Amino acid sequence: MKKNLNKLLATVMTLTALGLVGCERGDEPAPETTTPVAQASAKAREIKQYSAAMLYETVSYGGSSINAAGDAVLLHSDESGVFNVYRVALASGEKTALTDSKDDALFAESFFPADDRVLYSGDKGGNELDHLFVRALDGSITDLTPGDKLKAQFIRFSKDGKSFYVMTNERDAKFFDVYKYDSANYRREMVYKNDAGMQPEALSGDGRWLALNRSNNNADSDIFVVDLSSKDKKLLHLTPHEGFVQYSAATFTPDNFGLIYTTDANGEFAQAIRYNMAGGKRDTLINAEWDVSFVYFSDDGRYMISGINADGSTEVRILDTVTNKALPLPEMPKGDLRSISFSKDSKRMVFYVNSDTSPSNLYVYNMDGKAPQQLTQALPKEVAELDLVKSDVVRYPSTDNLEIPALLFRPQTANADSKVPAIVYIHGGPGGQTRKGYNPTIQHLVNHGYAVIGVNNRGSSGYGKTFYHLDDKKHGEKDLEDIVAAKKYLQSLPWVDGDRIAVMGGSYGGYLTMAAMTYTDEFAVGIDIFGVTNWVRTLESIPPWWASFRDSLYAEMGDPAKDKERLRRISPLFHADNIKKPVLVIQGANDPRVLQAESDEMVAAIRANNVPVEYVLFPDEGHGFVKKNNRIRASDSYLLFLDTYLKGQGPVVPAAPASATTEPAAAESATSESAAPESAPASN
Repeated sequence: MKKNLNKLLATVMTLTALGLVGCERGDEPAPETTTPVAQASAKAREIKQYSAAMLYETVSYGGSSINAAGDAVLLHSDESGVFNVYRVALASGEKTALTDSKDDALFAESFFPADDRVLYSGDKGGNELDHLFVRALDGSITDLTPGDKLKAQFIRFSKDGKSFYVMTNERDAKFFDVYKYDSANYRREMVYKNDAGMQPEALSGDGRWLALNRSNNNADSDIFVVDLSSKDKKLLHLTPHEGFVQYSAATFTPDNFGLIYTTDANGEFAQAIRYNMAGGKRDTLINAEWDVSFVYFSDDGRYMISGINADGSTEVRILDTVTNKALPLPEMPKGDLRSISFSKDSKRMVFYVNSDTSPSNLYVYNMDGKAPQQLTQALPKEVAELDLVKSDVVRYPSTDNLEIPALLFRPQTANADSKVPAIVYIHGGPGGQTRKGYNPTIQHLVNHGYAVIGVNNRGSSGYGKTFYHLDDKKHGEKDLEDIVAAKKYLQSLPWVDGDRIAVMGGSYGGYLTMAAMTYTDEFAVGIDIFGVTNWVRTLESIPPWWASFRDSLYAEMGDPAKDKERLRRISPLFHADNIKKPVLVIQGANDPRVLQAESDEMVAAIRANNVPVEYVLFPDEGHGFVKKNNRIRASDSYLLFLDTYLKGQGPVVPAAPASATTEPAAAESATSESAAPESAPASN
């Protein structure tokens, strides 16, 4: 489930960049001392340039539910151009398509516990109104959550497999109620009516305990637990406290007597705490020097899997609860493990491995000490991994000497004699994080000679609660200074052309991009990917299912009823006459978070300045692009725009697919992003 506003907003970028293994704090490589080898290698061989279409021939995979027989895994992939659901045989890797959507993305949720029926989810055109579907053994499909204006989310199967739980906002668009479904006939009953307006976060395997989160503001929250077997459904407040402290429920223990939650009550970073439901005792389960991102268990309870958000990478730990020791593993593939799942008997383990230069591939390990077997090949054979670029973790000082963490991608051909233009790349949010992992958009730009620095400006998650809150109600001000400081840092590198630096970002990063183009004259061009340009309207029109996060968002950004003057002041739309440099705007027409009107009006305002502005609108996408053709089109548009206005090359406009509308500015012939930490896979 979604744990808090930060994770909810950050998930829009996970289809284009997955956060994985990286350098530990204090061990980040220095770009000037680690790159000569790469430069020598680049000189010794020709670096091949790849089109966006070729890099997006990469197949994106997700999902790792193992079936009852332990011989297949359920996943989704976009190999057809649209995300569909597949069954993959663990012995051979043979894939069988279970869905055949031509338009809407579909995502794997879980096998049923006793047979090969499957649950999967999907929305319409990116509108985020997800439904839950079941595919029967005969291939027939049933929408378990029919309706036009509801959003549904799978929670889990019961421990005995006889039922499963789903939350929907069909009764009240603002709140999610919890329903129990019969696994045999799909009859359902409401087991929790959510009049309190809290966010369901975890459910015990016996279906008795439901943990809910109350967001008080963006620095403070509480966990409540309700006994669903009781008549009065009275809420038990688990986390009474003073001051601002964040709490988030992770999972219940396999014996149903313990709730594991994370909290920053004891320091800068979130620890994992175990709460005993019987006696109320609390014990520290995991205490790291970074945030604990997730904790969950294998279906039989044998293994506890946890993740640490270590400097923009996910550090996974697997604990054998019988021996209380780390699970001994053979030498694993290079990269970071993610989405780990075990078979019912814990004799097989599946997982993905991902890195900056390699997309997520699925592996199976038979718990026999032998090397794991790779089941997928996500990178096209035509693309050489050696031609792609690994990022370096760097830090640079902002205007007030605050240390800003970032990921730096250096083109292999860049040197002092061959300087390259650069891009300051800003993640979404507010409160997201630029993380390690394969990103075809970044690799496409770097492969074509653009340095990229992925900035974790103040207000980013993963670097402690003090850092996270440094931008509260200072958006477009202090965090913008960090973006400008990134440009100054790039200008200090001898292999960067300091006069040709762009700014680019999606969602909140799109806002900061437009803020940089509006309130500063630092950047040569800007690329705004569905960015907020009118905070008053955006905060007044947030989707109804965000009601439980409303106070948190207002504490972060401001209340449009009380802070209207400030919100107008930091909204680029109202100051568009300051924009003097070329801008590219990319937008999904079905975006429920940043409405199309935001981009329409911004483009019109820039055009009124007689400034070059390009506009690419996707009528079949929402907040984040999931169709492969659209992602290719967007990536082509980024490169074409940069080549035209930053490198000064003549444009060669690629043909737009039918699903994209390109609206070039008059008299101009020229025409995803950061990731959230991994969460636990669906539990059976």
